[in-house]
Amino acid sequence: MRKSTSAEIDQLARRVSAARHAVEQRGETFYQGPSAVHLASFPPKERWDNWVELDSRSWPRRVEHSYLLVPTTCFNCESACGLLAYVDRDSLQVRKFEGNPEHPGSRGRNCAKGPATINQVTDPDRILYPLKRVGPRGGGRWQRVSWDEALDALAQRLRAAITENRQNEIMVHLGRPGEDGYTERVLASWGVDGHNSHTNVCSSGGRTGYQFWMGIDRPSPDHANAKVIYLISSHLETGHYFNPHAQRITEARANGAKLIVLDTRLSNTATHADYWLSPKPGSEAAINLAIARHLITTGGYDREFVRRWWNWAEYLQACAPELPPTFASFEAELRRLYDAYTFDAVAAESGIAAKTLRAVAETVAQAGTRFAAHCWRSAAAANLGGWQVSRTVFLLSALLGAVGTEGGTFPNAWNKFVPKPIHTPPHPAVWQDLSWPLEYPLAQNEMSFLLPHLIKDGRGRLDVYFNRVYNPVWTNPDGLSWMEVLADEQAVGCYVALTPTWSESAYLADWVLPMGHASERHDSHSYEQYDGQWIGFRQPVLREARQRLGESISDTRQVNPGEVWEENEFWIELSWRIDPDGSLGIRQYHESRARPGEKLTVDEYYGWMFDNSVPGLPERAAQEGLTALEFMRRYGAFEIARGVGAIYEHEVPAEELLDSHVSPTGRVYTAAPERDAVNVVPVASPQPDSQGRRAVGVRVDGRILRGFPTPSGLLEFYSSTVAAWGWPEHALPGYIKSHVHPDQLADDQVVLLSTFRLPTQVHTRSANSKWLDELAHTNPVWIHPADAARFGIGKTGDLVRVETAIGHFVAKAWITEGIRPGVVACSHHMGRWRTAAEPNGARAMMAVVDLDRDGPAWSMRRLRPVQPYESSDPDTQRIWWGDTGVHQNLVFPVHPDPISGMHCWHQAVRVRPAGSEDRAGDICVDTAKAREVYRQWLAMTRTAPMVTPDGTRRPHWLLRPLKPSDDAYRIPAR
Repeated sequence: MRKSTSAEIDQLARRVSAARHAVEQRGETFYQGPSAVHLASFPPKERWDNWVELDSRSWPRRVEHSYLLVPTTCFNCESACGLLAYVDRDSLQVRKFEGNPEHPGSRGRNCAKGPATINQVTDPDRILYPLKRVGPRGGGRWQRVSWDEALDALAQRLRAAITENRQNEIMVHLGRPGEDGYTERVLASWGVDGHNSHTNVCSSGGRTGYQFWMGIDRPSPDHANAKVIYLISSHLETGHYFNPHAQRITEARANGAKLIVLDTRLSNTATHADYWLSPKPGSEAAINLAIARHLITTGGYDREFVRRWWNWAEYLQACAPELPPTFASFEAELRRLYDAYTFDAVAAESGIAAKTLRAVAETVAQAGTRFAAHCWRSAAAANLGGWQVSRTVFLLSALLGAVGTEGGTFPNAWNKFVPKPIHTPPHPAVWQDLSWPLEYPLAQNEMSFLLPHLIKDGRGRLDVYFNRVYNPVWTNPDGLSWMEVLADEQAVGCYVALTPTWSESAYLADWVLPMGHASERHDSHSYEQYDGQWIGFRQPVLREARQRLGESISDTRQVNPGEVWEENEFWIELSWRIDPDGSLGIRQYHESRARPGEKLTVDEYYGWMFDNSVPGLPERAAQEGLTALEFMRRYGAFEIARGVGAIYEHEVPAEELLDSHVSPTGRVYTAAPERDAVNVVPVASPQPDSQGRRAVGVRVDGRILRGFPTPSGLLEFYSSTVAAWGWPEHALPGYIKSHVHPDQLADDQVVLLSTFRLPTQVHTRSANSKWLDELAHTNPVWIHPADAARFGIGKTGDLVRVETAIGHFVAKAWITEGIRPGVVACSHHMGRWRTAAEPNGARAMMAVVDLDRDGPAWSMRRLRPVQPYESSDPDTQRIWWGDTGVHQNLVFPVHPDPISGMHCWHQAVRVRPAGSEDRAGDICVDTAKAREVYRQWLAMTRTAPMVTPDGTRRPHWLLRPLKPSDDAYRIPAR
């Protein structure tokens, strides 16, 4: 059947609209049959208020459904792809979710996770009402309570901590937040430096390398226009922004782009690559340097870009002062610095043939400025010194001049838009040592995974600990140390789990408070996915649907199932109760501007933001007779700009150069007040000069250009920050041998890779997503046939025991040539469980286990696998799988990189056939040994008091969530 053109669809929409008008003018009810009379990719937005479809499950009977289509945003990864909720006009129930064609990032195309949102909102095991613990922590007994009881109890406790100057006993721990800074502002309004995140078990290694280069911690590749796409552990199926990036990578390949993938295992993306390199784990930075050496020695780099935009003069002054301060001197130095990284030398280090390395290098050289590169997890997140992987990836972009170019790589802040909110509280005047300890002054993000060890060290306690979209016992390494601390009421006085679903951590909470899924909450968000800027709007779809039908909704609980709430309204209400009379100065940041003395509503919060902080949105909305908020509620997203380009080349306007000063290195400072920016996307903040003038640009060839938010204003090949803060040997892009380098392994050890996702797993969002669970529900150990023979493992499906430094786990083997010899792999995104004491849980994915403890010795054994069960969803009786994998993170000790702070996920392990007493899913852990490993890695650090050049805890210019006041940066006297 021929697909209708957009003109035909528009014409049909006009005809339907005219027919509706004529019928309704006669006072009759308009009847519209199935809307898609021709094949169409998406329902046209003109018909979203009354879209009619046939019910396929009713065939051969003809049953029609009339829908309101309401946009929201997927909450199952950080891509934030657009969704359309199909709300039945008769029952006012959501029937399904499909893609939103009005979303600039995802363009209506979604992976399996988006439509599976319907599984989450209809999950028969979800939490629908506030619960309070009864009996001991972890005892599995709960009492349903009112929201008022929970709010009053928490507000009283929080108010006491704040008024007694115990702000550091309050912490909110976020996983993938799905919003841009809302919770940070809540904590700032409380005067609390209590923001904690999962980022140092996720992506801090990758971020660090980028931040040291450009003052912005994430890349934004323009994949669609690239000639060469270079990916290190950034996969179409499992990497960051995989769906929007996958679309554009696929488009580029269709246009002839070459795809190069570095990944020790054979990912789905690697199967599409022109070059798949399976290196020895940790050698990726060396491979990057071999390519860089090729560009340098053959003259294949952009000399003019390097001359203009690298801080080469600063390098010469600091590291080679005996040389003439000329670019020619630097070019000679560049050749010398990387001369050792020959193809032959790196072949020996990486296990990749020299001729393959040469072919890849020659392919990269052909890209010119159309070189799009991305590095995120596995290599950067898994190795000691892994941050040098991203640092050396960006070295390739910087050599080619492929920065901010069409088909190149952008700093993410240029392709991301975070609107300024209605209230901006000052940053706190306190410093949270439990998140930012003195041992890690250069840590990219909070040292969140060390929290149990830092508390055990006696460095502090928590009186109120919240977590949101986070499951620390399951997500972090060394989860049983987390259990020990969370179960200890002296260490954590009150634990609040804000969650829509049961988790291994929520079982230990004092309060379990149900929060909404993607279609039950408000959030604004913007992510870097192409050379442009957009903003998306997540919203409670039933609220919008019922408001379109004439109802007035003032609280999301009025439309959500049970008493499920949303965080925004929860935080407003809680803040109001902490400070009911405004005497603490908190309430003012949660108060209406339009109605002083009344609480801020989500309509006013987002309405003000969209009216005042999103350029072009009010004007675009007015074209359709809508307010900016109405436009976002109707369409779910708005593209602010396209073709942002090389912002660093923009000339600084004369009015910004009041009483300006140029430093010897070319950094330009000004006394002009900073412009009131509406885009508050996080970027680094270079320090003022000695006269207090702010950094505004950099002088390049006599012109004052915007440059980069680094101390020099240039791309920092040489990081004076790394050098000044105790690590001069790593101030340049380089290669650090991993903790799992072959030199570090015993003869009977291999490397275990865990840093890859199964493409359908939504982990902490919900373990019950039946469509996804059916697709992926186990995580076998990948083993090369040569290793299987060496280990004595006969066939796929045999049980193996994998032994780490603190214990072991037992899992099934998968013998495959998709992994290099000497390496095994097992995804750490499976293995959900609950104990027999817990009557509640995500029964489609949680095995019932016996968890036993004898002092520091823990053991887990599966008592009952997942099995069919009776519920409100008949599909739960059709569950055919029983295996849900193994929770291997429990047997991983913490490995904090001493510079980036990233947990280095790779493990040196021994693999052997399971013993006669071993069972699939078995876990054994010694938390005393975990403490020993923690201390060994802590000893590798160079603490702030040892290395600080200015008496502060951390370089002030570096990014930091909820950056405290200047006084809080000072190292306290001891």
